[in-house]
Amino acid sequence: MISEGLEISQPALDPDLSEVHHRITIRNKTGKIHRRVHEFRGSLNCSEGSTRPPCTGWVEGMAPVFSRAAWRCVWHLIQNDLIHGWGLDMKLGYCAQGDRTEKVGVIDSEYIIHQGIPSLGGSSANKAQNERSLDLRTHIRRQSMAELEVFRQRWEQAVREDEEWIDPFDLTKAGTT
Repeated sequence: MISEGLEISQPALDPDLSEVHHRITIRNKTGKIHRRVHEFRGSLNCSEGSTRPPCTGWVEGMAPVFSRAAWRCVWHLIQNDLIHGWGLDMKLGYCAQGDRTEKVGVIDSEYIIHQGIPSLGGSSANKAQNERSLDLRTHIRRQSMAELEVFRQRWEQAVREDEEWIDPFDLTKAGTT
């Protein structure tokens, strides 16, 4: 992390043994780190010119690692009453102490296995077997989505109220979209 100048990182996920939600987290066995993914699927168009998460400048919230300076910023983001933290990973790049496309990356030389066991609502083995568990997972997903909307609204309100705020990643103000 230090040798590559990263402020925010995560260990890569083993592609054969992990439940993978975002391609950028998959381990490249021939590399040390990577900062972007190239993917063309559905509405996701990740090319060399991509500048936004989850194509570049992004890590998933399961095992992030922060420099001290980035952590001081992230600490303030996580101090809230929301349980799930959905949407937070899309904002971590603001704490990267510079260009998130250069300061945020996935460490391929260190990797983990994501077993995909839900931490809220029971184990994944019981998901399909137990109707009560299914109802609980549905409730948790609804709650997560509701909290994501609350998080978005709070972010937008904070931006509106801060007269000094300049979004360093707002491409519309730079004349490109």
